[in-house]
Amino acid sequence: MEKKKFYITTPIYYPSAEFHIGHCYTTIIADAIARYKRLSGYDVFFQTGTDEHGQKIEKKAEEKGVSPIDYVNPIIENAKDLWSKLGISYDYFIRTTDEDHEKRVQEIFKIMYDKGDIYKGEYKGLYCTPCESFWTESQLDENGKCPDCHRDVHEVKEEAYFFRLSKYQDKLVEFYDKNPNFIQPISRKNEMLNNFIKPGLEDLCVSRTSFKWGIPVTFDDKHVIYVWIDALSNYITSLGYPDTNSELFKKYWPADLHLVGKEIVRFHTIIWPCMLMSLGLELPKQVFGHGWLIIDGGKISKSSGNYKDPREYINEYGVDAVRYFALREVPFGNDGNFSEDALIARTNADLVNTLGNLVNRTIAMSKKYFDSKVENPKVYEEIDDTLINYAKMLPSIVENKMNALKVNEALEDIFELLKRSNKYIDDTTPWVLAKDEQNSDRLKTVLYNLLESIRISAILLNAFIPNTSERIFKMLNTKNTSFDTLEFGNLETDITLNEAEILFNRIDTNK
Repeated sequence: MEKKKFYITTPIYYPSAEFHIGHCYTTIIADAIARYKRLSGYDVFFQTGTDEHGQKIEKKAEEKGVSPIDYVNPIIENAKDLWSKLGISYDYFIRTTDEDHEKRVQEIFKIMYDKGDIYKGEYKGLYCTPCESFWTESQLDENGKCPDCHRDVHEVKEEAYFFRLSKYQDKLVEFYDKNPNFIQPISRKNEMLNNFIKPGLEDLCVSRTSFKWGIPVTFDDKHVIYVWIDALSNYITSLGYPDTNSELFKKYWPADLHLVGKEIVRFHTIIWPCMLMSLGLELPKQVFGHGWLIIDGGKISKSSGNYKDPREYINEYGVDAVRYFALREVPFGNDGNFSEDALIARTNADLVNTLGNLVNRTIAMSKKYFDSKVENPKVYEEIDDTLINYAKMLPSIVENKMNALKVNEALEDIFELLKRSNKYIDDTTPWVLAKDEQNSDRLKTVLYNLLESIRISAILLNAFIPNTSERIFKMLNTKNTSFDTLEFGNLETDITLNEAEILFNRIDTNK
C-alpha cells in the first residue's frame, strides 16, 4: 500500500547573522511534526533552508570587505552544524543561491510576466533596509519609523517590475472562505483580512535596480528579482518546478504545512497564494503562524544581540532538554518566554523527576525482585484500570493533538501517563508486595504494567526527544519500538532488562 505523503516546511532563514534560539524553536517544532508523521507511517518531505539575497546582505558583506557569497557561506555552515546538534531530520536544505533554484526562479518570473501578471513601472516608497520592506506613510509607527523594527526608513524611487497582487484579491478571499483552516491559528486569518486585504491589496514591487545581489531578470538584466518571488518560490523549486512532471513535484505538492513565525504570515498567506494562483498551481493546505520565543519580555533579535549561541544551552543541559523545553513551554500559536531559569525548572520537574525517576525506579525494582526478567502473570486488580485505560487511549489522544498542531499539549498528555505511573507505584507499594512470596505474581504484574507504560511513552516521545527515547528502548531491551506496537501488552515477556542509566541529571540552581 502506498504511504500517504506529508510535505512540511520551515521558513527559509535570512543568514545576516548567526542563528539564535528563535530559529531553533521553529525548526524543532517542524522536526517533531515531521518525525511524528514518519513514525505514524507517512512518506514525509521536510524542508528548511536559507534566503540569501538582498541589499542587507550586500551591505554587510561590503562592510566586511568580502563578497556576499563569502559572507553567507560560514553562517550557513554554522546553521547546518546547529541543526545537526539539535537532531533536525530535514530531507532537503535549500539555498536561494543554489544554481538550479536561481534558474527555476527566472523561469517562474518569465511565466508570470508572459501571462501579464508582472509589468514594468516606477517604484516610489519608504524603504526599511533591515526588514527589506516598503511602507506607506500611514503604515509607519508613531515616530515615523518602520512599524516592524522601529528603525529609520528612507525614500526610494526606482524603475521596477510589479506583480499584479490586486488582480487576485477576490479570488484569495473566496479561497479563505472555502478553506477555513488554511490559516492557523484563526486570529491570524482575521488579522490578514482586516488589516491587509479589506483595505485593498496594492500591486507588489518584485524587482530592484539599486543593488546587484540577487537573481537577474533574464530579459532585463539591470533588474534583480526581489525577495518575494525569489524566497517564496523555494517551496516549489526544490521539488523541480516549473517541471510539473518532476517526480518530487507530482508526489509532494501541494505542501501540507508551511510553519512560519507570526511576523511572516502575511507573505505566506497573501503574496504566496496569489503567486500560486498566477502560476495556476494548487495552494498549500495550511499555513501555521506560531508565536515568538521572547527573552525577558523582548523579542530575540540579531540586532540587539540579546541571546547566546544555542550550542551553549545544548552543551550545558543536553540536546533533549533544549528540544523538550522548546516544544513544551510555549502554547503553540502564542508567545512564550525563553530563559535559562525556565529551562532548568522544566528539566528538573519533568525530565528528571517525572520521567527519569520513573524509569530508574522501575528498572531497579525489576532487577532487585526478579533479576531484571520481565513476566506478566496478569494478576490484575481494579487499581490497574486507571493506568492501563489511559495508556490504551494515549496514542489516539496524541494523534488528535498533533493533527491540531497542539504540540505542547501532546507532550503534556504523554507526561500525564508518566505521572500516573509514578502515582501507581505509590498506590501499589511494590516494596510491600515483595515482602510476601504469595504476592510474587501480583508484583510481576505491577512491574509489567509500569514497564509497558514506559515503553508506550518512549515510542510516543521518539518524535520529540529521540535520543532519550532510544536510551529507554535500550534499557527495556525491547524490539517493539514502532507505532504499530503501541497497543498495551506488546512488551515481550521473555526478555531481561538492561542496566538502568541516569537519563537526566538534576541541575543545581545554586551553581
